[in-house]
Amino acid sequence: PGRRHLPVAPRAGARTRFSPETKAPEAIGPYDAMAGLAAALAQGETVDMVGITGPGDPLLTPEPTLETLRLVREKLPAMPLCLTSLGLGADAMVADLAAIGLSHVTLLVDAVNPKIAEEIYAWIRPGTRTMPLPEAAELLVAEQAKALIAFTTAGIPVKVNTTVYPGVNDHHVEAVAQAVAGLGAVTMALIPYAPHGDGEGLPPAPTPERMEELRAAVGKILPLMPAFEECGENPVAVGFFPGTEALCATGAALPTASKERPNVAVCSSDGMDVNLHLGQTTHFLIYGPKDGTPGLIEARPAPQGPHGDTRWEAVAETLKDCFALLAANAGANPRAVLSRLGLRILLTDGNVEGSVDVLYGGGKKGGCKKK
Repeated sequence: PGRRHLPVAPRAGARTRFSPETKAPEAIGPYDAMAGLAAALAQGETVDMVGITGPGDPLLTPEPTLETLRLVREKLPAMPLCLTSLGLGADAMVADLAAIGLSHVTLLVDAVNPKIAEEIYAWIRPGTRTMPLPEAAELLVAEQAKALIAFTTAGIPVKVNTTVYPGVNDHHVEAVAQAVAGLGAVTMALIPYAPHGDGEGLPPAPTPERMEELRAAVGKILPLMPAFEECGENPVAVGFFPGTEALCATGAALPTASKERPNVAVCSSDGMDVNLHLGQTTHFLIYGPKDGTPGLIEARPAPQGPHGDTRWEAVAETLKDCFALLAANAGANPRAVLSRLGLRILLTDGNVEGSVDVLYGGGKKGGCKKK
Protein backbone atom coordinates (compact mmCIF):
# COMPACT_ATOMS: atom_id res chain seq x y z
CA PRO A 1 0.00 0.00 0.00
CA GLY A 2 1.25 3.49 -0.85
CA ARG A 3 3.53 2.44 -3.70
CA ARG A 4 2.39 2.99 -7.27
CA HIS A 5 4.11 0.91 -9.96
CA LEU A 6 4.28 2.27 -13.51
CA PRO A 7 4.94 -0.53 -16.07
CA VAL A 8 6.47 1.52 -18.89
CA ALA A 9 9.46 -0.74 -19.74
CA PRO A 10 8.65 -2.77 -22.88
CA ARG A 11 11.68 -5.09 -23.17
CA ALA A 12 12.72 -7.90 -20.84
CA GLY A 13 16.37 -8.76 -20.34
CA ALA A 14 15.94 -12.35 -19.16
CA ARG A 15 13.52 -15.15 -18.34
CA THR A 16 14.00 -17.77 -15.65
CA ARG A 17 13.59 -21.47 -16.37
CA PHE A 18 10.86 -21.60 -13.75
CA SER A 19 8.52 -18.86 -14.95
CA PRO A 20 5.46 -19.67 -17.10
CA GLU A 21 5.94 -19.22 -20.84
CA THR A 22 3.16 -16.70 -21.27
CA LYS A 23 3.11 -13.44 -23.17
CA ALA A 24 4.15 -10.58 -20.93
CA PRO A 25 1.69 -7.74 -20.37
CA GLU A 26 2.13 -4.82 -22.73
CA ALA A 27 3.97 -1.76 -21.44
CA ILE A 28 2.06 1.50 -21.19
CA GLY A 29 3.40 4.86 -22.34
CA PRO A 30 4.74 7.58 -20.04
CA TYR A 31 1.69 9.79 -20.52
CA ASP A 32 -0.67 6.86 -19.90
CA ALA A 33 1.30 6.12 -16.74
CA MET A 34 0.92 9.72 -15.61
CA ALA A 35 -2.80 9.66 -16.39
CA GLY A 36 -3.19 6.58 -14.21
CA LEU A 37 -1.19 8.14 -11.40
CA ALA A 38 -3.18 11.38 -11.60
CA ALA A 39 -6.44 9.42 -11.53
CA ALA A 40 -5.33 7.44 -8.47
CA LEU A 41 -4.41 10.62 -6.61
CA ALA A 42 -7.66 12.31 -7.65
CA GLN A 43 -9.59 9.36 -6.22
CA GLY A 44 -7.85 9.80 -2.88
CA GLU A 45 -5.41 6.89 -3.16
CA THR A 46 -2.39 7.26 -0.89
CA VAL A 47 0.78 7.24 -2.98
CA ASP A 48 4.00 7.70 -1.04
CA MET A 49 6.39 6.26 -3.65
CA VAL A 50 6.36 5.78 -7.43
CA GLY A 51 8.35 2.94 -8.96
CA ILE A 52 9.20 1.98 -12.54
CA THR A 53 8.52 -1.75 -12.45
CA GLY A 54 8.00 -4.03 -15.46
CA PRO A 55 6.70 -5.51 -17.56
CA GLY A 56 10.26 -5.43 -18.92
CA ASP A 57 13.47 -4.01 -17.49
CA PRO A 58 13.55 -0.21 -17.03
CA LEU A 59 17.28 0.05 -17.72
CA LEU A 60 17.07 -1.64 -21.13
CA THR A 61 14.82 1.09 -22.58
CA PRO A 62 16.11 4.41 -21.23
CA GLU A 63 13.72 6.71 -23.08
CA PRO A 64 10.35 5.73 -21.55
CA THR A 65 11.93 5.17 -18.14
CA LEU A 66 13.58 8.58 -17.98
CA GLU A 67 10.63 10.40 -19.55
CA THR A 68 8.23 8.88 -17.01
CA LEU A 69 10.48 9.70 -14.06
CA ARG A 70 10.91 13.27 -15.28
CA LEU A 71 7.16 13.69 -15.75
CA VAL A 72 6.51 12.48 -12.21
CA ARG A 73 9.27 14.69 -10.83
CA GLU A 74 7.84 17.70 -12.69
CA LYS A 75 4.28 17.15 -11.44
CA LEU A 76 5.17 15.82 -7.98
CA PRO A 77 8.55 17.31 -7.00
CA ALA A 78 8.65 15.71 -3.55
CA MET A 79 7.53 12.21 -4.58
CA PRO A 80 10.12 9.47 -3.80
CA LEU A 81 11.04 7.53 -6.96
CA CYS A 82 12.54 4.07 -7.44
CA LEU A 83 12.97 1.36 -10.05
CA THR A 84 13.47 -2.41 -10.20
CA SER A 85 15.99 -3.98 -12.60
CA LEU A 86 18.44 -6.80 -13.28
CA GLY A 87 21.09 -4.09 -13.64
CA LEU A 88 21.99 -4.63 -17.30
CA GLY A 89 22.87 -1.32 -18.93
CA ALA A 90 23.09 0.63 -15.69
CA ASP A 91 26.27 2.52 -16.65
CA ALA A 92 24.50 4.46 -19.39
CA MET A 93 21.72 5.68 -17.08
CA VAL A 94 23.24 6.21 -13.64
CA ALA A 95 24.02 9.91 -14.15
CA ASP A 96 20.50 10.69 -15.42
CA LEU A 97 18.86 8.71 -12.62
CA ALA A 98 20.98 10.44 -10.00
CA ALA A 99 20.07 13.83 -11.48
CA ILE A 100 16.37 12.98 -11.26
CA GLY A 101 16.89 11.99 -7.63
CA LEU A 102 15.98 8.32 -7.24
CA SER A 103 15.29 7.27 -3.67
CA HIS A 104 16.66 3.79 -4.30
CA VAL A 105 17.11 1.03 -6.87
CA THR A 106 16.09 -2.60 -6.38
CA LEU A 107 18.44 -5.06 -8.12
CA LEU A 108 17.27 -8.61 -8.73
CA VAL A 109 20.31 -10.74 -7.92
CA ASP A 110 19.71 -14.48 -7.70
CA ALA A 111 23.33 -15.60 -8.16
CA VAL A 112 26.85 -14.23 -8.11
CA ASN A 113 28.28 -17.40 -9.67
CA PRO A 114 27.69 -17.64 -13.46
CA LYS A 115 27.27 -21.42 -13.31
CA ILE A 116 24.38 -21.06 -10.86
CA ALA A 117 22.93 -18.22 -12.95
CA GLU A 118 22.90 -20.66 -15.89
CA GLU A 119 20.75 -23.02 -13.85
CA ILE A 120 18.26 -20.24 -13.09
CA TYR A 121 17.85 -18.48 -16.45
CA ALA A 122 16.43 -19.86 -19.68
CA TRP A 123 17.85 -16.91 -21.60
CA ILE A 124 19.55 -13.59 -20.95
CA ARG A 125 19.44 -10.85 -23.57
CA PRO A 126 21.47 -7.74 -22.67
CA GLY A 127 20.94 -6.28 -26.16
CA THR A 128 18.64 -7.10 -29.04
CA ARG A 129 20.29 -10.44 -29.78
CA THR A 130 20.32 -13.56 -27.65
CA MET A 131 23.79 -14.54 -26.41
CA PRO A 132 24.92 -18.10 -25.67
CA LEU A 133 23.77 -18.73 -22.11
CA PRO A 134 27.20 -19.38 -20.53
CA GLU A 135 28.52 -16.11 -21.99
CA ALA A 136 25.36 -14.21 -21.05
CA ALA A 137 25.41 -15.55 -17.47
CA GLU A 138 28.99 -14.34 -17.01
CA LEU A 139 28.02 -10.95 -18.40
CA LEU A 140 24.96 -10.69 -16.14
CA VAL A 141 26.97 -11.39 -12.98
CA ALA A 142 29.62 -8.86 -14.01
CA GLU A 143 27.03 -6.22 -15.01
CA GLN A 144 25.14 -6.59 -11.74
CA ALA A 145 28.33 -5.98 -9.76
CA LYS A 146 29.13 -2.93 -11.92
CA ALA A 147 25.58 -1.61 -11.50
CA LEU A 148 25.74 -1.92 -7.73
CA ILE A 149 29.02 -0.04 -7.58
CA ALA A 150 27.80 2.63 -10.02
CA PHE A 151 24.56 3.32 -8.16
CA THR A 152 26.28 3.38 -4.79
CA THR A 153 28.98 5.73 -6.07
CA ALA A 154 26.29 8.03 -7.46
CA GLY A 155 24.61 8.17 -4.06
CA ILE A 156 21.61 6.00 -4.96
CA PRO A 157 20.96 3.32 -2.28
CA VAL A 158 20.61 -0.23 -3.60
CA LYS A 159 18.27 -2.90 -2.21
CA VAL A 160 18.87 -6.45 -3.44
CA ASN A 161 16.02 -8.92 -3.97
CA THR A 162 17.02 -12.59 -4.13
CA THR A 163 14.53 -15.30 -5.00
CA VAL A 164 15.19 -18.59 -3.21
CA TYR A 165 14.96 -21.66 -5.49
CA PRO A 166 15.40 -24.83 -3.40
CA GLY A 167 18.00 -27.16 -4.86
CA VAL A 168 19.16 -24.47 -7.29
CA ASN A 169 20.46 -21.45 -5.38
CA ASP A 170 19.37 -21.81 -1.75
CA HIS A 171 22.86 -23.05 -0.84
CA HIS A 172 24.25 -19.93 -2.59
CA VAL A 173 22.13 -17.22 -0.92
CA GLU A 174 24.68 -16.48 1.80
CA ALA A 175 27.37 -15.99 -0.86
CA VAL A 176 25.08 -13.56 -2.69
CA ALA A 177 24.62 -11.58 0.51
CA GLN A 178 28.38 -11.47 1.15
CA ALA A 179 29.07 -10.29 -2.40
CA VAL A 180 26.43 -7.56 -2.61
CA ALA A 181 27.24 -6.29 0.89
CA GLY A 182 30.85 -5.91 -0.17
CA LEU A 183 29.76 -3.86 -3.20
CA GLY A 184 27.61 -1.44 -1.20
CA ALA A 185 24.07 -2.86 -0.99
CA VAL A 186 22.22 -1.37 1.98
CA THR A 187 19.53 -4.01 2.50
CA MET A 188 18.29 -7.32 1.14
CA ALA A 189 14.98 -9.12 0.71
CA LEU A 190 14.65 -12.90 0.40
CA ILE A 191 11.73 -14.01 -1.76
CA PRO A 192 10.42 -17.58 -1.56
CA TYR A 193 9.94 -19.12 -4.99
CA ALA A 194 6.31 -20.05 -5.68
CA PRO A 195 5.80 -22.74 -8.37
CA HIS A 196 3.11 -21.99 -10.94
CA GLY A 197 0.47 -24.42 -12.19
CA ASP A 198 0.77 -27.92 -10.79
CA GLY A 199 4.49 -27.38 -10.16
CA GLU A 200 5.47 -30.48 -12.15
CA GLY A 201 9.15 -30.36 -13.13
CA LEU A 202 9.71 -27.20 -11.09
CA PRO A 203 11.62 -26.64 -7.84
CA PRO A 204 9.43 -26.88 -4.74
CA ALA A 205 8.59 -23.81 -2.72
CA PRO A 206 11.06 -23.37 0.14
CA THR A 207 9.73 -24.40 3.51
CA PRO A 208 9.15 -21.71 6.15
CA GLU A 209 11.91 -23.35 8.20
CA ARG A 210 14.37 -23.08 5.31
CA MET A 211 13.47 -19.43 4.77
CA GLU A 212 13.98 -18.65 8.45
CA GLU A 213 17.34 -20.41 8.36
CA LEU A 214 18.43 -18.35 5.37
CA ARG A 215 17.10 -15.11 6.86
CA ALA A 216 19.07 -15.75 10.03
CA ALA A 217 22.26 -16.31 8.03
CA VAL A 218 21.79 -13.30 5.74
CA GLY A 219 20.75 -11.07 8.65
CA LYS A 220 24.24 -11.39 10.05
CA ILE A 221 25.62 -9.91 6.82
CA LEU A 222 23.08 -7.29 5.72
CA PRO A 223 19.97 -5.64 7.16
CA LEU A 224 16.97 -7.66 5.98
CA MET A 225 13.59 -6.35 4.93
CA PRO A 226 11.29 -7.41 7.80
CA ALA A 227 8.91 -9.15 5.41
CA PHE A 228 8.90 -9.35 1.65
CA GLU A 229 6.16 -7.43 -0.12
CA GLU A 230 5.96 -8.06 -3.84
CA CYS A 231 7.56 -5.18 -5.72
CA GLY A 232 5.00 -5.27 -8.44
CA GLU A 233 1.35 -4.73 -9.05
CA ASN A 234 -1.44 -6.72 -10.62
CA PRO A 235 -2.82 -5.22 -13.82
CA VAL A 236 -5.75 -2.93 -13.33
CA ALA A 237 -8.40 -4.96 -15.10
CA VAL A 238 -12.12 -4.61 -15.52
CA GLY A 239 -14.13 -7.57 -16.76
CA PHE A 240 -17.22 -7.20 -18.89
CA PHE A 241 -20.54 -8.82 -18.23
CA PRO A 242 -20.73 -12.52 -19.22
CA GLY A 243 -20.27 -13.21 -22.93
CA THR A 244 -17.95 -10.30 -23.67
CA GLU A 245 -14.19 -10.05 -23.67
CA ALA A 246 -12.21 -8.12 -21.09
CA LEU A 247 -10.56 -4.77 -21.37
CA CYS A 248 -7.22 -4.31 -19.64
CA ALA A 249 -5.55 -1.04 -18.72
CA THR A 250 -2.36 -2.51 -17.30
CA GLY A 251 -0.93 -0.44 -14.48
CA ALA A 252 -3.17 2.54 -15.10
CA ALA A 253 -6.71 3.38 -14.10
CA LEU A 254 -9.29 3.32 -16.87
CA PRO A 255 -10.01 6.82 -18.18
CA THR A 256 -13.28 8.51 -17.34
CA ALA A 257 -15.55 10.98 -19.09
CA SER A 258 -15.32 14.71 -18.42
CA LYS A 259 -17.32 17.76 -19.45
CA GLU A 260 -14.79 18.52 -22.22
CA ARG A 261 -14.41 14.86 -23.28
CA PRO A 262 -17.73 13.05 -22.77
CA ASN A 263 -17.45 10.52 -25.65
CA VAL A 264 -15.70 7.28 -26.66
CA ALA A 265 -14.35 6.47 -30.14
CA VAL A 266 -14.35 2.86 -31.41
CA CYS A 267 -12.48 1.11 -34.22
CA SER A 268 -14.94 -1.44 -35.60
CA SER A 269 -15.78 -2.80 -39.07
CA ASP A 270 -19.22 -4.12 -38.16
CA GLY A 271 -20.42 -2.15 -35.15
CA MET A 272 -20.49 -5.36 -33.12
CA ASP A 273 -16.87 -6.01 -32.07
CA VAL A 274 -13.73 -3.91 -31.58
CA ASN A 275 -11.91 -5.59 -34.47
CA LEU A 276 -9.84 -2.99 -36.33
CA HIS A 277 -6.25 -1.81 -35.93
CA LEU A 278 -6.13 1.96 -35.49
CA GLY A 279 -4.18 2.32 -38.72
CA GLN A 280 -6.85 0.41 -40.69
CA THR A 281 -9.77 2.47 -39.45
CA THR A 282 -11.55 4.65 -42.00
CA HIS A 283 -14.39 5.74 -39.68
CA PHE A 284 -14.62 6.01 -35.91
CA LEU A 285 -17.86 5.03 -34.22
CA ILE A 286 -18.56 7.73 -31.64
CA TYR A 287 -20.44 6.73 -28.49
CA GLY A 288 -21.66 9.14 -25.84
CA PRO A 289 -24.39 9.77 -23.27
CA LYS A 290 -27.89 9.53 -24.74
CA ASP A 291 -30.94 9.76 -22.49
CA GLY A 292 -28.86 8.75 -19.49
CA THR A 293 -27.18 5.73 -21.11
CA PRO A 294 -24.25 5.45 -23.56
CA GLY A 295 -25.28 5.04 -27.20
CA LEU A 296 -24.03 5.49 -30.76
CA ILE A 297 -23.97 9.15 -31.79
CA GLU A 298 -22.34 9.08 -35.22
CA ALA A 299 -19.70 7.59 -37.52
CA ARG A 300 -16.87 10.08 -37.97
CA PRO A 301 -14.27 9.90 -40.81
CA ALA A 302 -10.74 9.05 -39.66
CA PRO A 303 -7.88 11.16 -41.04
CA GLN A 304 -5.88 9.06 -43.52
CA GLY A 305 -2.80 11.16 -44.14
CA PRO A 306 -0.13 12.37 -44.18
CA HIS A 307 1.84 9.69 -42.39
CA GLY A 308 3.71 10.04 -39.10
CA ASP A 309 2.93 12.30 -36.16
CA THR A 310 0.90 14.71 -38.30
CA ARG A 311 -1.71 12.02 -38.96
CA TRP A 312 -2.07 11.15 -35.28
CA GLU A 313 -2.27 14.81 -34.33
CA ALA A 314 -5.12 15.09 -36.84
CA VAL A 315 -6.81 12.07 -35.21
CA ALA A 316 -6.46 13.77 -31.82
CA GLU A 317 -8.13 16.87 -33.22
CA THR A 318 -10.91 14.78 -34.81
CA LEU A 319 -11.53 13.05 -31.49
CA LYS A 320 -10.96 16.01 -29.19
CA ASP A 321 -14.36 15.36 -27.55
CA CYS A 322 -13.41 11.73 -26.70
CA PHE A 323 -11.76 10.51 -23.48
CA ALA A 324 -10.92 7.03 -24.82
CA LEU A 325 -10.34 5.25 -28.11
CA LEU A 326 -11.00 1.49 -28.33
CA ALA A 327 -8.99 -0.47 -30.90
CA ALA A 328 -7.96 -4.06 -31.54
CA ASN A 329 -4.36 -2.86 -31.84
CA ALA A 330 -2.29 0.28 -32.33
CA GLY A 331 1.36 1.11 -32.89
CA ALA A 332 3.61 2.49 -30.19
CA ASN A 333 4.02 5.89 -31.87
CA PRO A 334 0.31 6.71 -32.36
CA ARG A 335 -0.34 5.58 -28.80
CA ALA A 336 2.38 7.91 -27.52
CA VAL A 337 1.22 10.89 -29.62
CA LEU A 338 -2.46 10.50 -28.76
CA SER A 339 -1.73 9.93 -25.08
CA ARG A 340 0.37 13.10 -24.99
CA LEU A 341 -2.58 14.97 -26.52
CA GLY A 342 -5.02 13.66 -23.92
CA LEU A 343 -6.61 10.67 -25.70
CA ARG A 344 -6.13 7.20 -24.17
CA ILE A 345 -6.02 4.19 -26.51
CA LEU A 346 -7.33 0.99 -24.90
CA LEU A 347 -6.78 -2.35 -26.65
CA THR A 348 -9.48 -5.00 -26.60
CA ASP A 349 -11.16 -7.56 -28.85
CA GLY A 350 -14.42 -7.25 -26.95
CA ASN A 351 -17.99 -6.49 -27.85
CA VAL A 352 -18.44 -2.78 -28.69
CA GLU A 353 -21.47 -2.08 -26.51
CA GLY A 354 -20.09 -4.05 -23.57
CA SER A 355 -16.73 -2.29 -23.80
CA VAL A 356 -18.31 1.14 -23.97
CA ASP A 357 -20.67 0.26 -21.11
CA VAL A 358 -17.73 -0.57 -18.84
CA LEU A 359 -16.04 2.75 -19.58
CA TYR A 360 -19.22 4.53 -18.49
CA GLY A 361 -19.34 2.54 -15.26
CA GLY A 362 -21.64 -0.31 -16.29
CA GLY A 363 -20.98 -4.02 -16.70
CA LYS A 364 -19.88 -6.51 -14.06
CA LYS A 365 -16.43 -6.73 -12.58
CA GLY A 366 -14.70 -10.02 -13.35
CA GLY A 367 -11.64 -11.69 -14.83
CA CYS A 368 -9.46 -10.13 -17.47
CA LYS A 369 -8.64 -11.82 -20.74
CA LYS A 370 -5.35 -10.26 -21.78
CA LYS A 371 -4.52 -9.82 -25.42
